[in-house]
Amino acid sequence: MEFFERFAIPNPSIAIYASMVAIGLTVVAIIAGLTYFKKWGYLWREWLTTVDHKRIGIMYLISALIMLFRGGVDAIMLRAQLAVPDNKLLDPQHYNEVFSTHGVIMVMFMAMPFIFAFMNYVVPLQIGARDVAFPRLNALSFWLFFFGAMLFNISFVIGGSPDAGWTSYFPLAGNDFSSHVGTNYYMMAIQISGIGSLMTGINMITTIFKMRAPGMTLMKMPMFTWSVLVTNLIIVTVFPVITVALAMGTMDRLFGTHFFATTNDGMDMLWANLFWVWGHPEVYILILPAFGLYSEIISTFSGRNLYGYKSMVASMVIISALSCMVWAHHFFTMGQGALANSFFSITTMMIAVPTGVKIFNWLFTLWKGKIRFTVPMLYSLGFIPLFVIGGVTGVMLAMSAADYQYHNTMFLVAHFHNTIIPGVVFAMLAGLTYYWPKMFGFMLNERIGKWAFWLLSIGFCLAFFPMYITGLDGQARRMYTYSEATGYGPLNMLSFVGAGVMAISFALIVYNVYYSVRYSPRNIGADPWDARSLEWATHTPVPEYNFAIEPHVASSQAFWDAKKKGHELFPGKVEKIHMPNSSGVPFIMSAIFFVFGFSMIFSLWIPAIISLIGIFACMAHRSFENDHGRYISVKEIEETETKLRGVN
Repeated sequence: MEFFERFAIPNPSIAIYASMVAIGLTVVAIIAGLTYFKKWGYLWREWLTTVDHKRIGIMYLISALIMLFRGGVDAIMLRAQLAVPDNKLLDPQHYNEVFSTHGVIMVMFMAMPFIFAFMNYVVPLQIGARDVAFPRLNALSFWLFFFGAMLFNISFVIGGSPDAGWTSYFPLAGNDFSSHVGTNYYMMAIQISGIGSLMTGINMITTIFKMRAPGMTLMKMPMFTWSVLVTNLIIVTVFPVITVALAMGTMDRLFGTHFFATTNDGMDMLWANLFWVWGHPEVYILILPAFGLYSEIISTFSGRNLYGYKSMVASMVIISALSCMVWAHHFFTMGQGALANSFFSITTMMIAVPTGVKIFNWLFTLWKGKIRFTVPMLYSLGFIPLFVIGGVTGVMLAMSAADYQYHNTMFLVAHFHNTIIPGVVFAMLAGLTYYWPKMFGFMLNERIGKWAFWLLSIGFCLAFFPMYITGLDGQARRMYTYSEATGYGPLNMLSFVGAGVMAISFALIVYNVYYSVRYSPRNIGADPWDARSLEWATHTPVPEYNFAIEPHVASSQAFWDAKKKGHELFPGKVEKIHMPNSSGVPFIMSAIFFVFGFSMIFSLWIPAIISLIGIFACMAHRSFENDHGRYISVKEIEETETKLRGVN
């Protein structure tokens, strides 16, 4: 009996029991389907062991979409709970768990893999590379993320979810106030996933610096590649901080240390500082690749070169530097003093300047352009006014004296979502629609896509703009209910309606995928958007080796200049191409990491030690493995090219 009690949910409910049944049935259905259609071998050969950057990008994309809907369910529950005064839909404990998991899933397990999907798929194609610099490390990065995400998600049905918020502040996250294993899940799952993110940062920086096509200097790189380079420089700078903080938090919870305790010379504010040294640059880790995507899309669908290329690059570099100098604006109301508040207030407001430069660059790119209002362009145009509103409210929050009114109210929740949803989610949906034909060989339906865009935009405004008002009126964040006398009811109901409209828009996106799979034409060619950068210069579908002949680049819009000015992109002749072999070690090693994390969460020391030995065994196997990859022959390349030319 003690064995089952160890893994029991501390606060069970009908919804949790129903989720257990649903998860069990889903797993059984997947296993039965793979067995019935005899796809186990295909799954292992083509996906679980792949090191192809394109397939890894698609797996990141699928994972991100699943997590988007998982986090979206949490969001609907939160808005439903607050839709009316004195609601009993969720009790206080469940509400704490829902908003804690919602934040972690959306930031770490939805937004991060979404940007990694485009990094993986697009960057090697944009720079004319065959793959990333370290293909096996890339596979390991994905599987560590994936198993970290799965570890976090099973907390809902095994042991209980974290309940100390997505920031997991101590002492609230300590054993005294969070006695069940939910916060252990938080510490271990983000740690495992974060190691994968750090590896991705190292891999992408090396790829961009060392594997660019001949002629592609740094100032001839496409803007998305520039955004990825700057983003990954931030990743390798700040992710070690959260890695150390999570390790210290784990030791506090499992081994009785006092790094973040309020006794025995511990310091709970140390966690807050370490978290936000990582946490605020994390916002720019999400937003900068989105800026890069918007730059590519706006340039393509306005029919013009991106205005102010050098100023765009400079603004991203300045944003990345300032992003590491603003973390203490989260502590304006915590008594750190006027001098510190003034410094961090100024640095926070300074970020508005390079961000404003980018807004004007996009507007000047649109000026006198031949604008095509495609679905990706609609998301890009909708982003600009909505993001500016979020930015202006950010400047309001940057004023330390005024922050005493805004802090920990729904005003802050509205601001954060007003930057992240138009800034990141809109960009990811724009990028999804833009790169879908390159990934899958057919286009998503434009009419359904436009309906989804308008519903998402309207629903977003209905859901979050009322929060500015209730926040200024004093509605606190993280409060699971409120009395009718506060007068918050009508605006919170409006927010719930807006969340419902957003849910309908995401359902339309799912329907769009289904409809397009069935009915969209496949003879779309390699360049359906009349695009400008190098990823559109290869075939659709993209062959394993990306380019039969290494491209030679003369400008930042290499493909456009090749089409319009006659630049020769592919001089030379076809030669044999070296490619890496597939490997099951990254998948196996990450699965062992999952077992190690689960064992640590429940203090199962013997399985933890055995799995740790297994991790080192996988590392040793790779160290002594004699695998130098393989060559694709000229004959095979020519046969593939002939076949793909027929498809296109």
